[in-house]
Amino acid sequence: MPARMPFFNLPRVTKALLIANLIGFALQWLLGEERMLPFMLWPLGGDAYDPSAGLAPSFLPWQLVTYGFMHDPGNILHLAFNMLALAMFGAPLEYTWGERRYLAYYLVCVVGAGLCQLLVGSLAVSNGAVAYPTIGASGGVFGLLLAYGMLFPNQRVMLLFPPIPMKARTLVIVYGLFELGVGLTGLQPGVAHFAHLGGMLFGWLLIRYWRGQPPFGGSKPKPRMRIVP
Repeated sequence: MPARMPFFNLPRVTKALLIANLIGFALQWLLGEERMLPFMLWPLGGDAYDPSAGLAPSFLPWQLVTYGFMHDPGNILHLAFNMLALAMFGAPLEYTWGERRYLAYYLVCVVGAGLCQLLVGSLAVSNGAVAYPTIGASGGVFGLLLAYGMLFPNQRVMLLFPPIPMKARTLVIVYGLFELGVGLTGLQPGVAHFAHLGGMLFGWLLIRYWRGQPPFGGSKPKPRMRIVP
């Protein structure tokens, strides 16, 4: 985690995102999982939603956003860690970018993470796997982590487990390699590792787009010419 970050007086969008996630968590707890199933991210190829028959919902477009504001009511630590990271990494990014660009970035990371998970989950279902939904703000949070590492690469941060200090750029690389490794090997089932990587990927692409860097723009440096008399 960043060594020095504000816990009070959070900027407006970061605070609104925190509240939205808490509301989503409360609705799941109050209404029950069954009523919230259509807002979770389901892979392509699922059955039509029928509560009486207990069938899984099919994919619906709004799920690419709504899944990112839901968490498992039985795993409050998942919500706590995501919201802590949202506040710690999101606040300085909002102060740097401004509200509109920051919100656009976060939502692009959530949707991008959902698209990657949708692809992976749909391929698994087509090969006979059981359709499971994806929920959680981790895709957006990993996008924030990526952005923080790109904008403040030398800022000292601290891992929670284990408590090891390192530069933000190093933290991004460590988390990225870890997610790729466990995603490919399947050593940590039940976690949407490719959604995490998707959030980082789409965040990286959006930052490069804003900067006019390849593959979205920019030109190769012109070769230096020497005039020969």
